[in-house]
Amino acid sequence: MGEPLNIGVIGCGVISGQYLASFDRLAAVNLVAVADLAPDRAAAATDGRTGVRAATVAELLSAPDVELVVNLTVPDAHDEIALQAIAAGKSVYGEKPLASTTQRARTVLDAAEKAHVVVGCAPDTVLGTGVQTARAAIDRGLIGAPVAATATMVVPGHELWHPNPDFYYQPGGGPLLDMGPYYVSALVTLLGPVVSVIGTASRTRSTRIIGSGPRSGEAIPVSTGTHVTGVLTHASGVLSTLVMSFDAVATRSANIEVHGETGSLALPDPNRFDGEVQWRRLHGEGWETLPVSAGYRDAGRGYGVADLALTPPGAEPRAGGVLGYHVLDIMESVLDSAASDRRVPVTSTAERPRPVHLQSLGPDASGTRSG
Repeated sequence: MGEPLNIGVIGCGVISGQYLASFDRLAAVNLVAVADLAPDRAAAATDGRTGVRAATVAELLSAPDVELVVNLTVPDAHDEIALQAIAAGKSVYGEKPLASTTQRARTVLDAAEKAHVVVGCAPDTVLGTGVQTARAAIDRGLIGAPVAATATMVVPGHELWHPNPDFYYQPGGGPLLDMGPYYVSALVTLLGPVVSVIGTASRTRSTRIIGSGPRSGEAIPVSTGTHVTGVLTHASGVLSTLVMSFDAVATRSANIEVHGETGSLALPDPNRFDGEVQWRRLHGEGWETLPVSAGYRDAGRGYGVADLALTPPGAEPRAGGVLGYHVLDIMESVLDSAASDRRVPVTSTAERPRPVHLQSLGPDASGTRSG
């Protein structure tokens, strides 16, 4: 066991608040600096945090006491900041996606390998008790051999609540690239890597009307698919059906279901760390709630950084760059299939991440450096 991993955060927008709250109680990491293009936001992030300083991006990247950079910038800047951190000899953990394209993400992984630093990538929701309890049930054989899975996210569109939703309706946006990382990361964690996909996409409206904020009532153009369906073939032979939509209202089905020869599982929202896992057994009478049996208890965004800090040297973090790249490759391949009307092989792969045994990470936990 050793000292906590010293980290710095770049990007102090809305999502940073959840990360900072986790870092306040995670003993495996030690927050030393924050930076943002808006100095007032960086300064605000230091309030009430002893030993944490506000810095410019350049100052944080060059700081000798920062060992890992937590990259919470906008998606289009993910690879740029990651490459600067790696060039400075620092490991990096980024919000999803790893980069805006697989080509740009590949440069990050290649640079990290040459520099002998570690890359982590959100979402880390898969490390919580929801997905991990379901994974433990699969590994114990509660549903027999897995056969199929479904992953469904149906909402009417972010323009109803977001004051500036333009990005979600342009290439690089859409429901799959926005929310798909949570669902696809969960499917790979549960069932292993994907080898090929078939996808299709549609767009129900050419414009959207902003429903809140100073631009309320303004029409914005839609230039990307807003309903995406894909069939993912896992290396194990399991078939997962993915439905990601900004075009409908809601669904009553579980966010993720996994079906096996002798049982089925219904999982909670993969955008959460917890929630009930339901089990229906062959010849059983109704659904049963499984007791929590795996995952980090009381987890929140940023637990993937602590998990990285506790990862043995040379091992891939559970929320690692290799998994983040594979998830991005799967999603790009679904969109490629939809555009080309053909099955598309997924050329990357990732090992199914190691399971998380039921445990808590908090003030009494000790951290070890990840190398």
